Amino acid sequence: MDPANLPLTTRLPLTTRAPAKVNLTLRVVGRRPDGYHELDSLTVFAGVAAGSVTGSCAESGVADVLSLEPGDGLSLAVAGDTAAEAGPDDDNLVLRAARRLADLCPGLRMGRFILDKRLPVAAGLGGGSSDAAAALRLLARLNHLAADDPRLHQAATATGADAPVCLGARARVMAGLGEILGPQLSLPALPALLVNPRVAVPTPAVFRALAASPLQAGSPPARLTPDVATVAGLRRYLLAGRNDLEAPARSLCPEISEALALVQRMPGCWLARMSGSGATVFGLFDDQAQAQVAAGRIHATRPAWWARPTMLA
Repeated sequence: MDPANLPLTTRLPLTTRAPAKVNLTLRVVGRRPDGYHELDSLTVFAGVAAGSVTGSCAESGVADVLSLEPGDGLSLAVAGDTAAEAGPDDDNLVLRAARRLADLCPGLRMGRFILDKRLPVAAGLGGGSSDAAAALRLLARLNHLAADDPRLHQAATATGADAPVCLGARARVMAGLGEILGPQLSLPALPALLVNPRVAVPTPAVFRALAASPLQAGSPPARLTPDVATVAGLRRYLLAGRNDLEAPARSLCPEISEALALVQRMPGCWLARMSGSGATVFGLFDDQAQAQVAAGRIHATRPAWWARPTMLA
């Protein structure tokens, strides 16, 4: 079962994980007249942590945990390692997503959300969007909505660009503004290391620094079903890919370049790249043990940084 949909308990309150999203590739197709950018990205999610005894991605810090206590009204309490960085509770994407779904579903049962925030904020891991998607999953469970109820996707799309792909938390290509999703992809497991230098990088600033060309009529559509089912096919696809936001993000945040250089030097790392708009970078390894050793080395050399071994896809 997918880690995002695996309930931590079958009793109230309802609880689910909100795993980190990782953009293995990210192509900026162009800037639309309204200023928004269309993308093409192979997106995966952090699963069981390398070396984890319990198998819980949340316990290893590669997911937030969201609970819902059914009740009157709608509220949110935020705690956890990165709660102070998450901004005001009343502007949290969890509440925004819940309100969007309530607009679409009159009489929707609500309650009190409790967010255990563990992922870095403004880090290119889609933490806020994953939290919002987790809220929609919990509300769907509470209100007996089917997982494929179109109103869930509508609410996610209205909440944020990454929320639709986070709703199912499965490996797939996302395109357009994030609302176009390819089919679920069956990828080989990817032992990985996620590293964040503890510097927040605002996404709008990265796109301004990118200065993307206007979207051209007739631009080739995103390849929604790439050949990535085998290890060889996945490696070819990833090595030929890129993240178009990496260069502008590095110009704004030199720590990203430092993190990439450190990860690239780790034994067994065959690809190092930035996720989303940064500042988190990831390294892909041949096996879990190498990712775990690399995490230890990062902690030893940069103890203030956030570094977590995990399995992607």
